[in-house]
Amino acid sequence: MDAALERRRTARDRILDTAAELFYREGIRAVGIDAIIAKSGVAKMSLYRNFESKDDLVRAYLERNAVLHRDWWDRVVARYPGQPRAQLKGLFVSLGHWIAHPKFQGCPFTNAAAELRDPANPARAVAVAEKRAMRDRLRALAAEAGAGDPDRLAGQLHVLMEGAYATGPALGPDDGTGAVASAAAVLIDAACGPES
Repeated sequence: MDAALERRRTARDRILDTAAELFYREGIRAVGIDAIIAKSGVAKMSLYRNFESKDDLVRAYLERNAVLHRDWWDRVVARYPGQPRAQLKGLFVSLGHWIAHPKFQGCPFTNAAAELRDPANPARAVAVAEKRAMRDRLRALAAEAGAGDPDRLAGQLHVLMEGAYATGPALGPDDGTGAVASAAAVLIDAACGPES
């Protein structure tokens, strides 16, 4: 990155960018505050001026990822205006490309929910809320696509999505990327009937 641009980035941005990279690649519990400070190049005081605690930093990381995830979703569905069935299928094609990326380490929300077991943890609440929102968005598209039972289709697609998140890092970029899109298409077509 250009040195002048790096200097213009705020300490908060540098901290959050560094934390996001490390949390996603290595796991939330495995990354300590000292590693974030060292890699971001900010002082400890600066970190605590921007984030009250590591939990607060993790919450901010997940909130930023929630915005990025919603932006991804919106970009995919925008490719198929007025075509909810194609929008659903497009999400799973795009998901297949995501899990094929060599840096893919699973879904940040699934990973966080698995690591942060305390229901009172505010970061866990963000992860769980994003998972619920994802299922609600799937349900809305299933209803628009004419699914006979939108709740059931949304549940099936959500489980398929979670399975892709879980198996992607384990199987690597060459296994199963097309399988998630084709499995989703079968479920969508079966639930929504023949295309008119």
